[in-house]
Amino acid sequence: MKNPHILLLSLSLPTPPLETVFVGGLPSGAIEAIKAAYGVIVQILDPPRDGFNLTLKLNLSKLPQDEDQRHTLLVKIASVREVVLGAPLRVILKHLASRTVAPDIDQFVALVHRPNESFFLVPQAEKVTVVFPMRFKDSIDTVLATSFLQEFMESRRTAGLSNAPPCLWSQTPPLELKGVTDDALSANAGFVTFVILPRHVEGRKLDRTVWNLSTFHAYVNYHVKSTLSITASFVCRDFVCYTEVAVEIIVASLP
Repeated sequence: MKNPHILLLSLSLPTPPLETVFVGGLPSGAIEAIKAAYGVIVQILDPPRDGFNLTLKLNLSKLPQDEDQRHTLLVKIASVREVVLGAPLRVILKHLASRTVAPDIDQFVALVHRPNESFFLVPQAEKVTVVFPMRFKDSIDTVLATSFLQEFMESRRTAGLSNAPPCLWSQTPPLELKGVTDDALSANAGFVTFVILPRHVEGRKLDRTVWNLSTFHAYVNYHVKSTLSITASFVCRDFVCYTEVAVEIIVASLP
């Protein structure tokens, strides 16, 4: 008889580009990140189920009794993809918080976040530069994303966000990406650069910064799709109004 408290969760990750480094089918530090995030509730199965990079065995009977803690952990379980893909980013930003550099880890690194696409980290003792080549398949999405990113940069400058990480957008690759292959730099909506300082990853800020960076492309894509949806609704409304007027004219002209 199956245990109703046991749940298997399997994860398939995006195909990593050539410039990224996976160990055993997972990003560096992923196993440690999973153990730190979920504790005794999760067991990592080795090998994973066929066709997947990772399989977790969840023991739901070990969920916290407190309602808020239970909800927080369940949300974190639903975000396992970001926990795994963001593992190398978390390690590097933890070193930044302590203002240390590990020569064997804190090097120029590419992190996969979409199939065959990556973003880049340039770690230093006093800052970590994060660069996103912004790619979109649809030409309309590309135009909207470019416009959104330009407005995003402008609003950050005018809003007086002095505590937020410095952020730049450019049409061409920044100097930090010198030497990266042309395929990795095939961005059609420009490049976004964040400069993360120690104060941005102190204490509880670390989790928020890792999450925001890991989901940045999805954040931009969400706003692009929202703009398309709003535009389509306006076009549809105008079309309906035009059609109603046309019908009234036609009816009025009938004998």
